[in-house]
Amino acid sequence: MSLLKKLEEKIQDLFEGSFNRAFKSPVQPVELARKLVKEMDDHKVVSVSRVYAPNEYTVFLSSADGQQFEAYEEDLKADLTEYLTEHARRENYDLLSRPIVIMETDEDLQVGEFGIATRMVSDPKQSPAAPPPAPEAPAGGPEISRTVIYRPSAQGTMAVSAGEARELGLARECVTLTAVGPEGGTGKVYEVEKRVILIGRSSHADFVLTDANVSRRHAELRRRGGDYAIVDLDSTNGVEVNGLRVGSQPLADGDVITLGATKVTFKRKSC
Repeated sequence: MSLLKKLEEKIQDLFEGSFNRAFKSPVQPVELARKLVKEMDDHKVVSVSRVYAPNEYTVFLSSADGQQFEAYEEDLKADLTEYLTEHARRENYDLLSRPIVIMETDEDLQVGEFGIATRMVSDPKQSPAAPPPAPEAPAGGPEISRTVIYRPSAQGTMAVSAGEARELGLARECVTLTAVGPEGGTGKVYEVEKRVILIGRSSHADFVLTDANVSRRHAELRRRGGDYAIVDLDSTNGVEVNGLRVGSQPLADGDVITLGATKVTFKRKSC
């Protein structure tokens, strides 16, 4: 048996041993490890003289499965990262940074189901120790994003179509808020990357607006499953969506939120 094969089985034993004893969830860490490697192989990009693989992996879990992993999430992500790194090294894949594994929950998923979104990004925000990008960029641009959902079946865990991924709201999205104050201009853009975004004049807000008519803690943008809503935090001047005063309002692409004298446009699209 080759040294690499022994190493792979050793890593596999780690997941099937210690982690499987710790977790009683139908989604097992060893299954996540295997599918993450499959996604790396399936979504590699062949360039002129290199083979690039995705370096960011977002794992979507049901709420119940997410709770099972909660106490060990950081250790699990670290081991999954090592597993991906070793696989990339063995297959001679080039990565734009050390792999990143992000875990999120989604209420649209059932116990035992999970989704994996892959991206090839040149500047992963959650990788402070990432090495500089490779000198030769892969064909097709600096960022590539794909999502696959896995569901348990009689034959084992199976992937579902990209269409089903979109229907469940698990396809990778780019969500932005663009604020234009009373002075006009091109607008200040904020990329939404968290479930709850605090908007206000406070320096501690996620999206800081300098409008004097905006309260320090004016409103929150909240993600609920695959949807987003704006919620007024008892602000002085209130919140309007498309000209109508609201307390809490689901948002659609292109909706305009008024906070004080500032107009904030909500945009979401596949990316």
